[in-house]
Amino acid sequence: MSKTPYAPRTAQTTRTSGARLNPLRRAARGLALVAAIGLTGLSQGAWAHAHPVSSEPAAQATVDAPKSARVTFDSALEGALSKLTVVDAKGKPVTEAKAELDAARKTLTLALPTLAAGDYQANWVAVANDGHRTQGSFKFTVK
Repeated sequence: MSKTPYAPRTAQTTRTSGARLNPLRRAARGLALVAAIGLTGLSQGAWAHAHPVSSEPAAQATVDAPKSARVTFDSALEGALSKLTVVDAKGKPVTEAKAELDAARKTLTLALPTLAAGDYQANWVAVANDGHRTQGSFKFTVK
C-alpha cells in the first residue's frame, strides 16, 4: 500500500472553504447587508408618485352646486407645478382662478363660481416633491 504524503491544513485552505470567518468580518458583512436593504427601502419611498386619496365633490357624485373643488393626495406636492381645473360638458373652463395648495402641501382647492345644473369634470396634475408627475380626472354632476 502506498502512503500519501501528509498535507497540513493552512490558513488559505480554511479560508476558501468558508468554514471559519472572523467574527468581526461576519458582523461587518451583516451590517453591510442591513444597510443595503435599508437604503433600498428609502430610495423607493423617495421616488413615490402622488396619488389622490379623496376628492370633493366625490367622483361620479350628484351634488348641489359646490363652492369649490378639492383633491387630496398621499404625498406632498410642488405647488407651482400642480394644477386643478374644472370644465363643463363642452370642455370649457368654468373659472380662470388658480387652485391653492394647503399648508400640508397635500390638498389642492379650486374656488368655483355658482355652477348651473349639468355635468362637469375636474382635471388634476400632481407633481410630487421628487418631481414625478401624475394626472387624472373625475366627473361630477350638479343637480
